[in-house]
Amino acid sequence: MNFSELMKQSGNLARFSPDGMLLANVSAQYRLVIREVRTLTIRQMFTCIDSVQHIEWSPDSMFVLCGMFKRGCVQVWSIEYPDWTCKIDEGSAGLAAVQWSPDSRHVLTTADFQLRITVWSLMSKSVSYIKYPKKANPGLDFTVDGKYMALAERRECKDYVSIFTVDTWQLVKHFETNTRDLAGLKWSPDSRVLCIWDSILDYSVHVYSMDGRCLSSYSAYDNALGIKSITWSPSCQFLGIGSFDQKARLLNHVTWKVICEHSHPSNMDSTNGVIYQELDKKTDLANVENGFADNGTDASTQKFTTQSRYDVLDGPVNIASIRPDPEKANPKIGIGEIAFSNDNKYMLTVNDNMPTCVWIWDMKRLALSALLLQKEPIKCVEWDPVKSRLALCCGNNKLYLWSPAGCVSVEVPTEASLQVSSLKWHPQGTGILLIAKDHLCMCFLNNTS
Repeated sequence: MNFSELMKQSGNLARFSPDGMLLANVSAQYRLVIREVRTLTIRQMFTCIDSVQHIEWSPDSMFVLCGMFKRGCVQVWSIEYPDWTCKIDEGSAGLAAVQWSPDSRHVLTTADFQLRITVWSLMSKSVSYIKYPKKANPGLDFTVDGKYMALAERRECKDYVSIFTVDTWQLVKHFETNTRDLAGLKWSPDSRVLCIWDSILDYSVHVYSMDGRCLSSYSAYDNALGIKSITWSPSCQFLGIGSFDQKARLLNHVTWKVICEHSHPSNMDSTNGVIYQELDKKTDLANVENGFADNGTDASTQKFTTQSRYDVLDGPVNIASIRPDPEKANPKIGIGEIAFSNDNKYMLTVNDNMPTCVWIWDMKRLALSALLLQKEPIKCVEWDPVKSRLALCCGNNKLYLWSPAGCVSVEVPTEASLQVSSLKWHPQGTGILLIAKDHLCMCFLNNTS
């Protein structure tokens, strides 16, 4: 495991290209920097006309778009032809969201107040408009094969879904949904069915075929806050639903019925799974050779350096839980994150009112595999895109890794203390990008890491 030097960034805008060869990040709010991942040398540098709030690689890794929502415009940059430029201006309509189409030759922009979606062609410079969109991000999704797009619409106080073919942007299917206030939609990884769910005020999930037939509907309870997070498993065998009642439910792809409910109690026993607890370990710097600590700081400026390790707990454990304020909107309670490992062997959940815990479930046994108890609230957690390996950060100078073999805490050895608030895996799982407030650092993993 090797760490790079610190690099400046702003806005937490840093993305790997889909092919894993390049890294794009924003510096000084308006400058786009393109680096080679292997050496981190700068390959290209582009200057935008205003501060950037969003960046996104094209699926073929040939272009990068920069969204400047405050100015209502988008700039597209070419990696192969740096002198080529493209500017998309929404004008008085404003800009709420922007994204690539799967063919990497069209850009979709959503106007403020969801007035319309505009499809801009980079090849023919043609423009197409789609009316009545409901939501920009959770209400628009492409199939994995890139052939179709599903869009949530709101017409005459009713929810609809329109399915378009991407090659011609023609409407192929339009149907009404059984929702009161559609909150989002997502294609299954095999592009065969479409999952649609309602707002948090009404617990309902519906599965539709591509021709508009409702295959199944599910509701766990009524008269309470409902769905908080939802995701498909990579194998399409499970649909994971995280709810405000602090339970994660799994629906199977055959009958679309619940096969398992995972609770998140505040009292746990080690017989249910392996419990890892992070413990602090202070090292006396007076005994450090050459007068320097492990992180490179001068021993004369501090007496101790704080490291951490994991202990495996044998007995029962009480998990710290926070009580949400009922007077505030969007209470911190319930399953705020649910995600499957790429090989479909494990699933993680995060209960928002237990912010220091990560629950890892074995999908073969449908039971708890491991529980990670951190010292500080978890800021970001993400699966390795290749292996059954998990990385997380807690807003300090440490990187935490879990695999079925065990758990480890690694201090980031930088000159200045890097408070890691977010992380992103390399597409091939060979490294992790660590992002702090104003800097980022690359962690390279070898085969034995």
